Amino acid sequence: MTVHDGGRRMPADEEDGMSGPGRLVQNTRQQADACRRLGSPLYGGLLEQIADDIALGGVCAEVLAGREHSRIREAVPLRLMGAVHGLVLTGRAPELAGFFPSAGGTAPEHPEAAWPALRKAVAGHRQWIRHWLDRPPQTNEPGRASMLIAGILHALGDEPRPVRLLELGASAGLNLRADRFRCTSAGFAWGPAGSPVQLDGAWRGPVPRWLARAAARHPSFPVAERRGCDPDPVDPLSAQGALALRAYVWPDQAGRGARLEGALRIAAAVPAVVERRGAADFLSAVRLEPGTLTVVWHSVMRQYVPEEEWRRVEAELDRLGGAADTAAGFAHIAFEPRRAQRLRGFLLSVRRDGGETEYLAEAAPHGLPAWTPVPVR
Repeated sequence: MTVHDGGRRMPADEEDGMSGPGRLVQNTRQQADACRRLGSPLYGGLLEQIADDIALGGVCAEVLAGREHSRIREAVPLRLMGAVHGLVLTGRAPELAGFFPSAGGTAPEHPEAAWPALRKAVAGHRQWIRHWLDRPPQTNEPGRASMLIAGILHALGDEPRPVRLLELGASAGLNLRADRFRCTSAGFAWGPAGSPVQLDGAWRGPVPRWLARAAARHPSFPVAERRGCDPDPVDPLSAQGALALRAYVWPDQAGRGARLEGALRIAAAVPAVVERRGAADFLSAVRLEPGTLTVVWHSVMRQYVPEEEWRRVEAELDRLGGAADTAAGFAHIAFEPRRAQRLRGFLLSVRRDGGETEYLAEAAPHGLPAWTPVPVR
């Protein structure tokens, strides 16, 4: 359950002061800023044009009618861009495809040059877009698997136990195959050399010593179970599911697109199960198993879970941590935007067997690169 908004959640009082088109315009401009900061100048520029069009009551305002009061967590601007990208990827918007590198085009130096083609695509495919808007953005970001791999290597300690990998908000479950990805950085490599998913440049600067030591102890680890949950899972083996995943990768980010294609290839060969289920209900059925390390993992999904449900999730995590012993291990691994212990940013945290939470790394929102976190003074 991964929405690419840079992880910033607007405070309730900030949203409550807006209503109608004004809220939607502001949300769209915020998304434009997030896209620029996260390396997509094409989407940054186009979303600014869309915000202007909504403010003027243009074709984007018409197709988004009824969603003026949507809260930012509903990610309406990203739903619209996913619908438009889907049009491009299925050949329905050939003029716009000329500006989308994901479809063989060239991103313009000034993104507003693509606006007339985008407006035409929206005007000509209103029903397609409205249908697409009904489902939440569903992406899987294989780049974040570098944090999962690091967390598992740390959690294994000195024991090479099989891992039961469970993911909350798993979307299509691509990162449930993280052990089949290749993670590399200067002087560091872990994972199958010929993997279709190459997580290059995983670390900024030297790889931390704890990770280098853990990788040397565990050049691989067996995965006994791959299972996750999501309120609206995506089937990566279906044409429609694969299209949704591709459509939510920003078209001017070739590296992310290549990682997704590699992860789809691995998904076709390595089975995993993603249940249509909420996180708390999913965890309530989990029990530890002797001889294994049970890992519960999630990335950039916490902010989309209601507070009441998250309290239930935390209670279940505490239950599992309390049940851990030398025979049956447990680790809660998360990559989430947060402030904690004078740290802030997108942080990799690991809590083993119900002990204290360790903050091991900070990383870019899409997972690459990572670095050792620096306490806020």
